[in-house]
Amino acid sequence: MTQQEPQSSSAESVWWLSRRTELLEIAARQLNAYVYDLQTIRQSVQRLRGLRSIDRVLYAMKANFNPDVLRLLASLDVDFECVSPGEVEHLLRVVPDLEKTRILFTPNFAPREDYQWSKDFGIQVTLDNLYPLQAWPEYFSGQKIFLRVDPGAGYGHHKHVKTAGNHSKFGIPRFEIDELVSLVDKAGADVVGIHAHSGSGIPESGSWGNVATELARIAARFPNVAVLDLGGGLGVPDRLGGTPFDLQAMDQALGEVKAQFPAYQFWLEPGRYLVAEAGVLLTHVTQLKGKGDRRYIGVGTGMNALIRPALYDAFHEIVNLTRYDEPATETVNIVGLICETGDTFGVDRKMPPSRENDVIVIANTGAYGRVMSSQYNLRETPPEIVI
Repeated sequence: MTQQEPQSSSAESVWWLSRRTELLEIAARQLNAYVYDLQTIRQSVQRLRGLRSIDRVLYAMKANFNPDVLRLLASLDVDFECVSPGEVEHLLRVVPDLEKTRILFTPNFAPREDYQWSKDFGIQVTLDNLYPLQAWPEYFSGQKIFLRVDPGAGYGHHKHVKTAGNHSKFGIPRFEIDELVSLVDKAGADVVGIHAHSGSGIPESGSWGNVATELARIAARFPNVAVLDLGGGLGVPDRLGGTPFDLQAMDQALGEVKAQFPAYQFWLEPGRYLVAEAGVLLTHVTQLKGKGDRRYIGVGTGMNALIRPALYDAFHEIVNLTRYDEPATETVNIVGLICETGDTFGVDRKMPPSRENDVIVIANTGAYGRVMSSQYNLRETPPEIVI
């Protein structure tokens, strides 16, 4: 739902509307800022804890590695999936008493040094290509490993967020499974987990049962597999009043698969689902412009701070927080200050007549916002504030 009129009471339950006064006070001190609400993360964790079919939840740390966020998740017994040695080392600096058994290391097309590092460091590693077993089998001799396979179909709203299928670089394709079995045996490795990740922002709850069934079939080729890791990608509503992901339907579908394959634990690796709704990007109106039949609202940050709309065509709800109670009578494009045509946050959005210095909220930016930011055009990245 766009900001066409004062929102309903259901919309008012969104944390950044219920804490509007507090956000306006923060914006009075900052031109731009990422603001995270920890209670929203707690609620997301609680929802996942209610899933009967899931034995373990790991947070995909690449979504947001703010120290307060990581400490909160660790305290809530959420474990971690990391994709680089740097992520692992940052995590252990922030949560120094975290046991290594609570970390799953899943590199992709990484150099051989990463795999040697994981062996020396004593951390569980996932392989998603035959090449490491072909070229460096000695790294995996006697090691318990996970294998990331391609379940055959990718999901998500944009090709850049689909992480399965022949046009995705991720995962071992099914037609290589016979060779994979042979390479594992020759290397003397012990496969204990089969992993897949199909994409991001997946709205279809039924797809999870299909993935779990496919993983169970592949797991049958490896006698010591105990875990089916279903990855992440649970959809998050991108509009106010949007339909939440149907966790109960997913749980039911996975429960039916689990009844057929009771020997396996089911793991889940959400990233965006846990933190996206907990974050907003605060900015301010800088300039207004009319150009033919187009009206533009310029704001004080750009794609250097939030690249998702330019990279993925991602939709983020955008609200004039200063004038939230005023009717939205103008159709505008919201753009940033970076010297790129693609530096656009929203197109044809309904907004109230805006003025310089009005506070703008870009919602659902708790995931893949600050972590993907840069200093392009030598613009500063926004600070992070936790409330």
